[in-house]
Amino acid sequence: MKKIKIYIIALIGLSLSSCIKNDNNTYQGPTQLEWDADTYNANSVGVTYPIFTKLPGYGRAQVTADPAITRTSGAIKFRVNLVGPQQNSDITVSYIVLSAVTTAVAGTHYTTTGTFTIPAHTSFGEVTVTILNPGPSALGPKDLVLELVPQAGLIVNTNDMDIGIRIAQN
Repeated sequence: MKKIKIYIIALIGLSLSSCIKNDNNTYQGPTQLEWDADTYNANSVGVTYPIFTKLPGYGRAQVTADPAITRTSGAIKFRVNLVGPQQNSDITVSYIVLSAVTTAVAGTHYTTTGTFTIPAHTSFGEVTVTILNPGPSALGPKDLVLELVPQAGLIVNTNDMDIGIRIAQN
């Protein structure tokens, strides 16, 4: 009799529960741009963006094993995410160097083009920054801060629009 009561209670419990509807959640807001590394890493102290001393991998936070960014790093790439529907044609995106907070000198410590492309039917583009080697310096690291620029039909996520790159000079 005790087993029958347990089975009945279990049967009632199962009949009162239901499956959870699996909603297909897709982003419905405006199409946005954001630095991939910015979304996975906390802002540095005193600024509204992370400053990287190591090259972060895509889709994850920076870890100790990542290679350091130094004057001998050469070409490094940072991924930019397209948040929203993929486009049917290539998108040319601009970014600027925030000169008010950048201590690195263009042509001495780095070169970069100021534009990159997100290919058609993809959600990512890559910004290439070439780190130059002016020789060792006792003056400490140089900072480069990049900011994504809104484009026609694309806004920039204000939380993930800037990225800092600290270039070790020793």
